[in-house]
Amino acid sequence: MDHKAFLGQLSPSMRNTLTERSDTPALVHLALYWGMMLIFGLYIHNGLPFWGAVLIPQGILVAFNFTILHETIHATPFKTDLLNKIVGRITSFIMVIPMTWFRYFHLAHHRFTNDPENDPELNTPKPETTQEYIWHISGLPIWRGNIGKLIKNATRDNHDPYIPAKAKAKIRLEARIMLLLYVGVIGFIMAGYTWVLWCWILPAMIGQPFLRLYLLAEHGRCPMVTNMFENTRTTFTNRIVRFLAGTCPIIQNTTYTRWCRFISCQCCTK
Repeated sequence: MDHKAFLGQLSPSMRNTLTERSDTPALVHLALYWGMMLIFGLYIHNGLPFWGAVLIPQGILVAFNFTILHETIHATPFKTDLLNKIVGRITSFIMVIPMTWFRYFHLAHHRFTNDPENDPELNTPKPETTQEYIWHISGLPIWRGNIGKLIKNATRDNHDPYIPAKAKAKIRLEARIMLLLYVGVIGFIMAGYTWVLWCWILPAMIGQPFLRLYLLAEHGRCPMVTNMFENTRTTFTNRIVRFLAGTCPIIQNTTYTRWCRFISCQCCTK
């Protein structure tokens, strides 16, 4: 049985139960998560003992904002859609990933996972050799790709096949606003507010390899087939990683899994 047949046998009530949302657990999780980022950031900013070592946990927290962004584009963390949009915009800015563009990119990936013809993630070759894995895990290709896509979206029409015509103007405006904000950040640093560099930018670069390693497990070395039960790997982990990945309790129902997101992808990309 493939994932489509499995989903087809679910009753409407079961689907509603599996995709149930609530604002409270997500807000608690977010407060703890961003609260830890603030505490570590203040520790670094004040130059307290061994502040250099704190760059590592701060970097992991900053980088794993990607997982919060990932959930918000699925509108899964919060019952209130406005909260999903606000938190999504903040995390997209932190990660230099334009939210609107990424939503279409990522939902196309969910609908066509490991489909060589339609999965946009496959446009970037997967690492095969040791050198390619080191380069991938470094995070440098990701930063280059994110910044390049942002500039491209801001300066020319987007011709990605998964972007509908109605969204192109919004994607261009989004990219231009983000670029202006980043110019402001650079000016902020040049004016002497170097805490932005030490508490956000440098940690983000340090934490990216940890995120890359985490994400590799999802589809790495899986069969190039469309069956979600085969092209996606289930991983068992611990509370720390679940906290970082935003899976508990930011999603109220812990039985909510990847194939449940597939339900929303069928309508979100139309």
